[in-house]
Amino acid sequence: MLQRLYDLVMDPRQNPLRSLPKMVRFQYMLILSYMWSAIFTIWIGSALAFGSSVIGHTVLLLGLFFTADLFRRARNRAISHRDAMRNPRDATVLYDDIWGAP
Repeated sequence: MLQRLYDLVMDPRQNPLRSLPKMVRFQYMLILSYMWSAIFTIWIGSALAFGSSVIGHTVLLLGLFFTADLFRRARNRAISHRDAMRNPRDATVLYDDIWGAP
């Protein structure tokens, strides 16, 4: 079946150009071969570019969502970072001593 389809297009004795003179038929087949080569090259190139484009857009969107979430969390935070590091009873500064001193 594939051989028959191939012959209908590529065999100059079976395709619709068979009634033309050999030289004209050759020229048309050459033009068609260049056209289809360009079409497939563009198609494959855009398919390859599509993958990197998807990855690039995904990274961009993840960055935007991360930034928006960070800004949302900062806006919703009721107290500043300085106030979070103070004792609520007497407002003295809290700190973590890395050496374990009380």
